[in-house]
Amino acid sequence: MPEAIVLVNTDIGTEEEVMEILSKTEGVVEAYIVYGVYDIVAKVRANSTEELKEIISSKIRRIPKVRSTLTMIIVEGKKFEG
Repeated sequence: MPEAIVLVNTDIGTEEEVMEILSKTEGVVEAYIVYGVYDIVAKVRANSTEELKEIISSKIRRIPKVRSTLTMIIVEGKKFEG
């Protein structure tokens, strides 16, 4: 299953509003408000790379108050206990 980490910049003060929309967006399996260069980090999962592209391009990037995104496609991963 293709997955990606999407770093999101929002308009100032709209992080919680964007998070609410992300929580209802199909394919978004995790999201966090963070401090730093980006405002939100989201993990997206899809059945195909085409579907992953569609979720990011047509859903996440078009959320009102999203200023920009940076997408990192996951090629390999490992979960750690603790």
